Amino acid sequence: MQHRRRKHTVRNTTFIVVLLLLIGGSAYGMTRYRSIKNAVNSSFNASGITKERDVNKQLADKKPISILLLGTDTGALGRSYKGRTDSMMVVTLNPTTNKTTITSVPRDTAVTIPGFASQSPSKINAAYAWGQAKTTIGTVQKMLNIPIDFYALINMGGMEKVIDQVGGVDVTPTLGFTYEGYTFKKGVKAHMNGKKALAYSRMRYDDPDNDYGRQKRQRAVLMALVKKSGSISTLLNQSFISSLAKQTQTDLTFDDLTSLAQNYRSATKNLKETHLQGTGKELNDQSMEVMKKS
Repeated sequence: MQHRRRKHTVRNTTFIVVLLLLIGGSAYGMTRYRSIKNAVNSSFNASGITKERDVNKQLADKKPISILLLGTDTGALGRSYKGRTDSMMVVTLNPTTNKTTITSVPRDTAVTIPGFASQSPSKINAAYAWGQAKTTIGTVQKMLNIPIDFYALINMGGMEKVIDQVGGVDVTPTLGFTYEGYTFKKGVKAHMNGKKALAYSRMRYDDPDNDYGRQKRQRAVLMALVKKSGSISTLLNQSFISSLAKQTQTDLTFDDLTSLAQNYRSATKNLKETHLQGTGKELNDQSMEVMKKS
């Protein structure tokens, strides 16, 4: 099948910003508590869904938690409408096993979206457009049969800011291609600024593995930035945090992030990246990825 080349404004790499905040973000508060607490909390936006468990108790007891990360075109390139999520990942932090698992969910995953059964099966990326965070969380919980404790949504600008602020990242491409004016050579390590890293992880239709290949490249950029979390001190300025907060929406409070930094940092010692693997099928006149229930 020949795919029409499209230019997507937001991709999975936007999650880099949120993950960096989760892993090292509360160091901001420990260093400049009073100056940035309000900036971080300004991005708070309740999902509207009833939590499946007491998240405060989970954090207090240092139990594993799951965070749904979403990337959308909302606010990108001057847009103000509520679009579909181009990107979705579930991050599970387990301080007991000292492990963090990052699971990519393909945007074309076929699901039944709660409240929209008559339009099902639908692609999972429609959940946010139809019911925003509340509906998206409900859809993911039903599909994976796990509780989602928190969510975070971010746009493209935030990812570029973080990568540029830490001086860029080093990534070795697993695929050679040219995209958005950048050329990537397979097996040749490249230093990427924010725009180049976004281009590397944005390309989809020239990848033989299509969206799965894109997810793999996204996670490579994510891991490269996490390895530079030691550069967290370069992000310790209120203007940067305030700017980033404007591009983020989450039900994680500053106190939640502080608790994560204090009690869950050990979970980031071992990072595991994975994804849901489906089978392509035509459903409702659309190409979707059907996942096995197992």
